[in-house]
Amino acid sequence: MAQTPIPTLTLNNGVTMPALGYGVFQTSPDETRTAVQTALETGYRHVDTAAGYGNEREVGEAVRQSGLAREDVFVETKVWISDYGTDATLHAFDKSAGKLGLDQIDLLILHQPLTTRFDLTLEAYKSLETLLEAGKVRAIGVSNFMERDLTALLEATTVVPAVNQIEVHPYFSQPEVRALGEKHGILTQAWSPIGGITFYPGWGEQRRSTLDDPAITAVAEAHGVTPAQVMLAWHLQQGRSAIPKSVTPHRITENFSVTGIELTAAELASIDALDTGVRGGPDPATMTLERYHLEIPEA
Repeated sequence: MAQTPIPTLTLNNGVTMPALGYGVFQTSPDETRTAVQTALETGYRHVDTAAGYGNEREVGEAVRQSGLAREDVFVETKVWISDYGTDATLHAFDKSAGKLGLDQIDLLILHQPLTTRFDLTLEAYKSLETLLEAGKVRAIGVSNFMERDLTALLEATTVVPAVNQIEVHPYFSQPEVRALGEKHGILTQAWSPIGGITFYPGWGEQRRSTLDDPAITAVAEAHGVTPAQVMLAWHLQQGRSAIPKSVTPHRITENFSVTGIELTAAELASIDALDTGVRGGPDPATMTLERYHLEIPEA
């Protein structure tokens, strides 16, 4: 199967972004630099990190050491709930930009909706709007916003989010919030796009792995590819952005080698039909400052 370039997606403000990104969630700082270097050498041009991951500095170092032009690598990061609020979120940009070593961040998003203090969520998003207007970020968005959160945000703010990064995989495809996003021109970006992996301790340890699902393995066998590649192709063909993660070099390469896969309408439908409605991670509505406070360091 010949490798063709990863497609780009045009966000609602005209900024273009590679559809496939490389994620570093739960990747230790020591592993991050090498893993991102491997991903960039493989061909990835989109890296997704977050203040709460504790590895923004290493992502920035890997991008600089890659030798690639700054404009050739799309860098995305997230503001954690502990830094929500007008001034706090403006300062969160400074902290992230400093660690990344960037003057401008390509995509800055709110990591979670703080439903118990949605006033702070709105203040945080309005600060993202300020940063966008100032040219310090190229696009802004949200993560883990469900229909109620997204509707409330749209009613109270000016700039429509470019992206909503949510848990999406064959066993939890979230068609309702994806449809709401599409109605408003918000791109769905999938975290845990492959599924079958426990991202959060305490959630989903007993669930079945998508990697072993008969419907997915049958499609993989028909195309001579892996189940993981099938699921990433499923995302890309349906117009989503996907953020797979791995620190294993051959899997980094495997996850990138998906653009030559063309699934049939019947195959896409067979994967769509696997949705169980069961999350693999925590319900965003449970996010509170009391339970999930993180002190994001200055440097």
